[in-house]
Amino acid sequence: MNTETIGASGAGPARGRRLVFFAAVLVSLFVLFLPASGVPSGFPGSDKLVHVAVFGALAFTGRLAVVPLPGLVAGLAGYAIASEVLQGTLLIGRSAEVLDVLADGIGIAVGLLLARRWS
Repeated sequence: MNTETIGASGAGPARGRRLVFFAAVLVSLFVLFLPASGVPSGFPGSDKLVHVAVFGALAFTGRLAVVPLPGLVAGLAGYAIASEVLQGTLLIGRSAEVLDVLADGIGIAVGLLLARRWS
């Protein structure tokens, strides 16, 4: 009998957490690769807070989805760097910034700490 179908042994909640992580990934793709013309302007540095929030959400939901810690950290660090490189090379009017990668790293750390406290 397929236990995931009937929700036995926590399979239902685990699946839900994976879906939330997947949704966070989709939101991050939208936020990080939105053309510059569609990005609302805020106060100076507000974009760094967005980076902290996006990568914090990815780290938090990734840990709750039980993504192994080394893979999650490596994957998110790679994603942070790759997203900046792509922002600088794609024709979306965005630019690559080292401080964005730093903000992403802070977000990853905050998300992991929150996930640790949560569980």
